Amino acid sequence: MNISRSNGWALWFTGLPGCGKSTLAKAVRRALEERGALVVHLEMDARRKIYFPNPTYSPEERNRAYDRFIQEASDLVDQGHGVLMDATAHRLAVRGAARTRIRRFAEVFIRCPLDVAMARERERPEGLVMAGLYEKALDRRRTGHEHPGLGQVIGVDVPFEENPGAECVVDGAALTIDQARDHVLSFLENWLK
Repeated sequence: MNISRSNGWALWFTGLPGCGKSTLAKAVRRALEERGALVVHLEMDARRKIYFPNPTYSPEERNRAYDRFIQEASDLVDQGHGVLMDATAHRLAVRGAARTRIRRFAEVFIRCPLDVAMARERERPEGLVMAGLYEKALDRRRTGHEHPGLGQVIGVDVPFEENPGAECVVDGAALTIDQARDHVLSFLENWLK
């Protein structure tokens, strides 16, 4: 099937912070755009700053941000766009809400051990999210020292709830970005048939 002619759909890239969600979503977006597909990449880290210019990362704010994120994706899908949703969404219920609200939805889970995600996140420069999230969360746990702007960190303060029914699973530790991209593209082509 020609992906560029498909009616709207959404893929939610999820996994631990540092697992490679954004890198993979961007690689898939580039590949799809080269094929002429209409794709929108919604990156929660960027969208959150629009929804809440001074985010607190509280659980309540996180819930409201995900509700807006899901609605934005749903609206784009209804307009016929392919949407790449890039967000941790550690609670299975949040991704389940997207599944019920978005008419054509699949989950791409990037499986990645915590130590690998921590090593990758350690190298991330300050930008859309605070650099050194894991180390700061572990320091807070050990010492009680609060780091301004640091909310709950997934994988340290709260667990990531894996979906055993995720439609596409990527081994984020073993595959190169090109291999992971091709795996997702192959899934997408078969899914949209």
